[in-house]
Amino acid sequence: MSPHLSPRSTELRRRFAEEARAERPDLAQLCLLLAAQGDPSLDEAGMDAVQIELDELAGRLPYRPASPGAWATACAELLGARTGFHGTPNDYQRLESSLLHEVVRRRRGLPILLSVVWLEVARRAGAPVCGVALPGHFVVGFGPADEQVLADPFDGGRVLTGADAQTLVAGATGGPLDPSMLRPADPLDVVLRILNNIRAWAATRPERSDVALWAVELSLLLPSHPARLRYERAQLLVRRGDFVNGAVELEAYADVVGAVDETAAESVREQARAARAMLN
Repeated sequence: MSPHLSPRSTELRRRFAEEARAERPDLAQLCLLLAAQGDPSLDEAGMDAVQIELDELAGRLPYRPASPGAWATACAELLGARTGFHGTPNDYQRLESSLLHEVVRRRRGLPILLSVVWLEVARRAGAPVCGVALPGHFVVGFGPADEQVLADPFDGGRVLTGADAQTLVAGATGGPLDPSMLRPADPLDVVLRILNNIRAWAATRPERSDVALWAVELSLLLPSHPARLRYERAQLLVRRGDFVNGAVELEAYADVVGAVDETAAESVREQARAARAMLN
């Protein structure tokens, strides 16, 4: 991890890594620990307040609706219509749209963060609910696979027909909806996708390389992550002027790559030598 981390940031990362390796990771807690890394003003009381609000919202849902469709309708009525959770195109331009405490406060966010709200509220109320990671647009699913009802929290919880889901997938991929896309999303896959969104946001804002760095470093704390993230972290360190640690990371990544592609590994080693040369 980055040198010179504050004690608070170090402790947040320790807890994040510990929760990610729990037998049943707590999605809301992981999202809040992530958010506290992005917003230093989010303290323990603030994280507890979000959990309490999610509990309170769950308590306002009807007692065990009879069907997946009824659950979807009840959540849309409460979270979409009555409390105003939804998304707008402008939300894609805001880092806050990926931070759970801000999404709960503003009632706005990216599809995946709004889905986290739906998931946590519905789960606490006893709903048979899961996240569904459609390409380019995260939604929630109620009920078992053979009678699953999809809802789109970004659109206020609108229940999706099969044709609606097909349209979302076609818009993102140009291809058809594959049944495998409807599988329940694992909590850690949800968190990695949130971090990917944050990295994408920061990538278009070179002045926010600090955000890109913590997002990469949290991703590396997850039990399963793309190896190439180590290379991305090394590049960020060099870009931020930490040439020594960047070079060390580049060399370590080159050793990994060298097992399968020595030409690529030598290119990375050359980058490491160039980073060290910047110290002269």
